[in-house]
Amino acid sequence: MHLQGKTIIITGAAVRLGRAMALELAESGAHLFCHYHSSHRQAHSLEQELRDKGCETHFYQADLSDRAQIKKMAEQAHHRMGQIDVLINNAAVFYKTPLGQVTEADWDYFMNLNLKAPFFLAQEVSRFMLKQGSGKIVNIADAGAVRMFPGYLPYSISKAGVVALTTGLAKALAPNIQVNCVNPGPVLLPEELSEDERSFALEQTLLNREGRPEDIARTVRFILEGTDYMTGAVIPVDGGRQIR
Repeated sequence: MHLQGKTIIITGAAVRLGRAMALELAESGAHLFCHYHSSHRQAHSLEQELRDKGCETHFYQADLSDRAQIKKMAEQAHHRMGQIDVLINNAAVFYKTPLGQVTEADWDYFMNLNLKAPFFLAQEVSRFMLKQGSGKIVNIADAGAVRMFPGYLPYSISKAGVVALTTGLAKALAPNIQVNCVNPGPVLLPEELSEDERSFALEQTLLNREGRPEDIARTVRFILEGTDYMTGAVIPVDGGRQIR
């Protein structure tokens, strides 16, 4: 897919990996529809940076745990941009949930944001893609979807669901829409981790170091620009954690 002039939706675009992807894809000449939830200041800053690069962009605030807001966002993106060529399901929540302390509210929060939202957004956006006969969806899961994090089980399970969602959508939307997934490893580790926890996370990789946001962003760009003959793939960008 040539991205020049194409419309890309990125959820959770204002911070962390979403921001890196927005900046990377802005270089391709694509038009960006950037979702954010509560990161107002960061969204405003990124919007200005993208405009300074000459990127046509629109920022949209929504709570993706709300099914109605998901539907409205998809409709607004199509109305505002005229078409939707790419959806990047990046928005997610992550925090520690030791077994024995997990509440039903924790469980619902992870499943709603990390799994239900990507499903329903893909369902809404794919309607437009199917009508135009083409499109790509990229889901961002996690290395923990394959090798579970015992202190983060609801998160890991929700991301395992994203992997299953990827293969299911790839089958349901073939042949005109390609659906793939990226599993990041330790990239932008949470600031609240102790030194021991950080060291342990890096020791779980073969490369013994933290990845960069650009590693993920460039992988996503390859999926979009580099090939149109890949669907249902789950790509680990994890420093070798999956095979360690």
